[in-house]
Amino acid sequence: MNLPNLLTLLRLLLIPCYLWAFYATVSPHKVLALFVLLFAGLTDVLDGYIARTYKLETYAGQLLDPLADKLMMVAVLFTLIDSDRVPWVQAGLLVLRDVLMIIGAAFFYFQGKRAVPKANIWGKMTTLCYYIGICSIILAWPSDMAGELFLWFTVALSYITTVLYVRSMEIITIRRRVY
Repeated sequence: MNLPNLLTLLRLLLIPCYLWAFYATVSPHKVLALFVLLFAGLTDVLDGYIARTYKLETYAGQLLDPLADKLMMVAVLFTLIDSDRVPWVQAGLLVLRDVLMIIGAAFFYFQGKRAVPKANIWGKMTTLCYYIGICSIILAWPSDMAGELFLWFTVALSYITTVLYVRSMEIITIRRRVY
């Protein structure tokens, strides 16, 4: 197991840490939970950078990395819905986008193909906006309404980014190993 995959596994382990930090903190400003979330985001950036720079990309990493991202996002959105900080419709739209992407990837996989989106700046901007919106909501800064409005902007941006990804996708046939 290489370092990027270990960082991805660490991110998976940070999900229950985030949940504990969110619910164990009495203050409405969930600073410890925010630090766990930001640390998880840092491991995401690091694992991608290390994997690409040192050519350590693996098939397991290509599957686990987005899974870790999606599970952390669902955990964060669940806590924000549960604490009445985010409307369920807003969170639902973010989760729906990811569920549709997973279903699309599974569709191609079971046909012996893989959809490979080309990375672009819009995906990185969407992730950055997501983190800014979530941080704003968790800290209730500058106000509850400002964070929610910014997250609505992020929802719209995420759908635009998805359309751009789908348009740039390359469908490749995968060779399956015979055991």
